Amino acid sequence: MAKETHLRLNRQTVKLGLIKVTQDMFPGETLKTDYSIHEGVFCKLAGSSLSEREVKQIGIKLQEWSDYDSLIQLICREGGYYHYKVGNAIIKVLYPANNRSSKIDNFRLIPFSSGFIIDFTEIKKEGVKPFTLPKKLAETYDKTRKWLDNLNLELVPDVNEYIASGQSLELLSIAEALQEKEISDIADMIIQQRRAVRVILISGPSSSGKTTFMRRLSTQLRVNGLKPIPLSLDDYYLNREQTPRDKDGNYDFDSLQALDLKLMQQHIKDLVKGKIVETPIFDFVSGCRTNKTRTMQLGPDEILLIEGIHALNPGLLPNMSRNLFFKIYISALFELNIDLMNRVPTTEVRLIRRMVRDDRFRGYIPDITFSQWDSVRKGESKSVFKYQEECDVMFNSSLLYELNVLRSFAEASLQKVNEDSPHYATKERLMNLLSFFKPMEFSKVPLNSILREFIGGTIYSDKS
Repeated sequence: MAKETHLRLNRQTVKLGLIKVTQDMFPGETLKTDYSIHEGVFCKLAGSSLSEREVKQIGIKLQEWSDYDSLIQLICREGGYYHYKVGNAIIKVLYPANNRSSKIDNFRLIPFSSGFIIDFTEIKKEGVKPFTLPKKLAETYDKTRKWLDNLNLELVPDVNEYIASGQSLELLSIAEALQEKEISDIADMIIQQRRAVRVILISGPSSSGKTTFMRRLSTQLRVNGLKPIPLSLDDYYLNREQTPRDKDGNYDFDSLQALDLKLMQQHIKDLVKGKIVETPIFDFVSGCRTNKTRTMQLGPDEILLIEGIHALNPGLLPNMSRNLFFKIYISALFELNIDLMNRVPTTEVRLIRRMVRDDRFRGYIPDITFSQWDSVRKGESKSVFKYQEECDVMFNSSLLYELNVLRSFAEASLQKVNEDSPHYATKERLMNLLSFFKPMEFSKVPLNSILREFIGGTIYSDKS
């Protein structure tokens, strides 16, 4: 499995140090680990903002703590947490850490918003890699946070209380209404620019709910008199023998160069001009383009809709005016924390989504899903995340009640992972995470919900 930040002992050790240092420097304050950014995590104090000077001092103290090589004592595992003694403090965390403070990854603290990003990006000898501040990502999280504040929700126990008090339908209705409003707002933004915009480009990591989002966005656009016409980038794959290979000699289907860029770019230019185009049809079984084509032409009230991992890559359509494009980034940016110091990693949410869908509808047991996840994550890192700030708008596809609904499905799937499986530790980790979520009945989940893409029953497919 891919080594995510929350699964790296050295990085979890840094987290313990951060919690200790901030408790020492700011008595009475609590460090909140808010959300992941690139190879790092955005952190802030729960009750106040941090100045650049204070962030710098936190970094200095954290490095001193590491250099001192202090003992970190695991006291016990209880209630889903690892309980560590760090100095005089007892700290509870979801994921394990090392037993010495010196065993950490290189880090740097970057002042950002009201707190800081602790960044673990590897630093090359020639200097620090340029860091693009994730302003749009932060704005998307902040928008979700404001919605949650309006509902007096911040932590998973808050949602559990809603369900326990018999208000699950109200919770579900509000969450779905918020997403529908967001999709409607995005459609309105496109309509306002329809004179210039001719192509909608959508990208996001695996299990973000792109299929359902596209269908719902298309509905909203059609309500406003604009008909989206889908164009699949998959049909522009080069024949298998022309596909580039990675450093291990395997076909690199995630490479931009695996696409017939010249043909695809010419077709999109012609379509934007209203010309008739014969687009290719790719056969994944044979690994070759078929002899058949698909006739396409964009009318004055139609707009091209393109989805794919490379959709936000400026290299996809480099010689066309940026004004022709409206770019959307979608991801499941789960906002609720277990508690202030322990976030729910967004990658865990997407992995659970993917596992449930694979098991229920694609014939893949969890062991297969887990074995593929490393490759999926590498492709996302290479082709998706680095271009997320290229978008015009971000859409958060996560639903605040989704892990409560997914729990029963996920636990049933995870029971298929045996003790002798190489992925048994992954099963145990996910079972532990799910244990924090009170199960919620799924029958009231709307049939057009993004969640239906994973649990079944969606109106957008005959298969589930």
